Amino acid sequence: MTVFDVDSYLAQPLTARVATAGPTVRPTWYLWEDGAFWILSGPWSRLPERVRAEPRIALTVDVCDLATGLVRQVIARGPAEIEPFDVPRGRRKLVRYLGRDEQAWDPRFRAYLLDDPIERGTVWVRMKPESLQAKDLSYEVSSSAVRSAG
Repeated sequence: MTVFDVDSYLAQPLTARVATAGPTVRPTWYLWEDGAFWILSGPWSRLPERVRAEPRIALTVDVCDLATGLVRQVIARGPAEIEPFDVPRGRRKLVRYLGRDEQAWDPRFRAYLLDDPIERGTVWVRMKPESLQAKDLSYEVSSSAVRSAG
């Protein structure tokens, strides 16, 4: 295994999977900031109620690119908290997934930045990991494997 820059890896617009008690696993976009995962949520999701009932969650962010052999994973565990939504952080999160041109975004994403978050019920689920494991399991792709895959 080789070492990689976890902060740079988590700064990419990747999809995480969040596991809560139940068990329930769901994909989500996230923001990695200030040593914590920030997940935009609200009454349209059961995530906030699950976190209130049992705050310990696990989260994984991974990539597996068979064409290049890039295989990396970050697994985090810890207690999550519900925090008030703030538009600047919401904008930073959405820009990394949707780009800087907010007018090109689907209207439901723009609404997070324009609507009253209290009225809408928008919150952050914030998890500062107690444990964070990062693994680079990448491998070298042989030229014959690349030819047979294509």
